[in-house]
Amino acid sequence: MSLKLIALPLRHLVLAIGLSFAAAWVSAEAPGQKSQVPGYYRLMLGNFEITALYDGAIDLDEKLLMNIQKRDIQRLLARQFLQGPKVQTAVNAYLINTGSKLVLVDAGAAKLFGPGLGNIVDNLKAAGYAPEQVDTVLITHLHGDHVNGLVTPDGQRVFANAEIWSAKADNDFWLSEAVAAKAPQEAQGFFKMSRDAAAPYLAAGRWKTFDSERELLAGIGSVDTHGHTPGHASYLIESANQRLLILGDLVHSHVVQFARPEVAFEYDVDAKQAVLTRKRIFARAAREKLMVAGMHLPFPGIGHVRKEAKGYAWVPAEFTPMPTK
Repeated sequence: MSLKLIALPLRHLVLAIGLSFAAAWVSAEAPGQKSQVPGYYRLMLGNFEITALYDGAIDLDEKLLMNIQKRDIQRLLARQFLQGPKVQTAVNAYLINTGSKLVLVDAGAAKLFGPGLGNIVDNLKAAGYAPEQVDTVLITHLHGDHVNGLVTPDGQRVFANAEIWSAKADNDFWLSEAVAAKAPQEAQGFFKMSRDAAAPYLAAGRWKTFDSERELLAGIGSVDTHGHTPGHASYLIESANQRLLILGDLVHSHVVQFARPEVAFEYDVDAKQAVLTRKRIFARAAREKLMVAGMHLPFPGIGHVRKEAKGYAWVPAEFTPMPTK
C-alpha cells in the first residue's frame, strides 16, 4: 500500500479501497455474447413430435398490404407497440416426427433473400436431426422463401433421401416455362427459383404431386387453400385426437390480417381468392379451436385463432416443457 493511502483519513481510505475493488470488478465482467439461442421449438401433438424451425426474418413493408388505408395499418401496428413502414416478419418451417416418418413442411429461403434467412438446416441440426433423415418434404407453395432451401448453392439436393410433395396446380404454374414466359419481367426470377429448387428432385424421380384434398401420410392430409398461389396447400396434422393446421402463407402480417382478414398481399396471385380462403380458414380454426401454425407468424408461429366482434385475434401458444418419461 502506498504512503499516500496510509496518510489518508480512515473514511477516505475505506472509500479508496472500495473504489479500487469496484474498478477491478467492472474490468472482470464477462463480455456480452451477442448471440441468440438456436431457432427451434418443440411440442407434442398426441403421439407426434412437432418441431418449429426458424429460417430467419425479413422486413415486410406496409406498402405490400392491400385493401386497407395507411392510417389503419399504423393504428393496428401501434396497438402492438410496432412502428412502420417496415416490420419484422419471420420465416418458419415445421418438422413432424410421426414415429415412423420424419416430415418437413417447407424448406425456407436459403440465402437467396439475404443473410437474415437461410437457417433451416442449421436449426434442424441443432434440434437433433440431420437433413438425410428427412423422409418427406411437404411444400405449401413454390415461392422461393419456401423452396430455395431444398437445394445447395451448387444445385444439389439438401434432403437427399426425401420425397417432395407439391400441389399439382402450383407445379403447373411455377414450373412451367410457358407460363413464366408470359409473366412480367420482374417476376421471372421467382419462376426460376421454383424451377431450380425442383430440378434435382425431378431428375432423381423424387418429386411428387397431389391434386385434391387427401391424406398424404398417416395422420397428415392436404387442405386446399389456393389463392396466394394457384395450388397453395395447408396441412392438417392429427394424432390421438389432437390437431394442428399448418397454414402456410395465409397470413403475412399477423398484426393486420387477423384483425382485418380482407387485407390482401401484393404477391397474392389471386388476391380475391386469397381473401376468401383466409376468411374461410380463420372461421374454421376459431370454430373448431384448431391449433394452427404459420410460416410468417412470429416464431415459433404456433397458437390459436380467436373470433372477435370484428375480425379475429392471434393467440400465441405458451411455452410448454416437453414431457419426461
